Amino acid sequence: MDKFRYYHPIEVRYGDLDPQGHVNNSRYLTYLEQARVSYIRHLGLWDGRSFRDIGFILADAHITYRSPILYGQVVRVGVRFVRLGNKSLTMQYSIEDGQLGDQMATATTVQVAYDYYSQKTIPIPENWRQKISQFEEIDPTSLQ
Repeated sequence: MDKFRYYHPIEVRYGDLDPQGHVNNSRYLTYLEQARVSYIRHLGLWDGRSFRDIGFILADAHITYRSPILYGQVVRVGVRFVRLGNKSLTMQYSIEDGQLGDQMATATTVQVAYDYYSQKTIPIPENWRQKISQFEEIDPTSLQ
């Protein structure tokens, strides 16, 4: 994977571990969620106040596990948008050792633009397209 423009640090907590002594695979989804929320706040797509205003809902997630994460390990998650459809947004992630840079997992998620008040899917707002392409320094048409 190419370098990411945004990374979110993760604190590995004792409660994240399973009986085998490494981070339980279900926690990886939580790490992705933390990075995703931090990233959209960084881009100014959500102000962090009301979760009903977050603007999309998770539709699909795929994780490839490469190596275990251990308690006390410094971890960071790279996150970026890689595709913007009419109503869906695809994100890509790299969970890495924050000191060595070794990749421990990769993932993709698909979100659907969603209005929680009307409980309906919506087209991706144009200002989102602009902010994402500006931050990632890419042509907005290359995200389709």
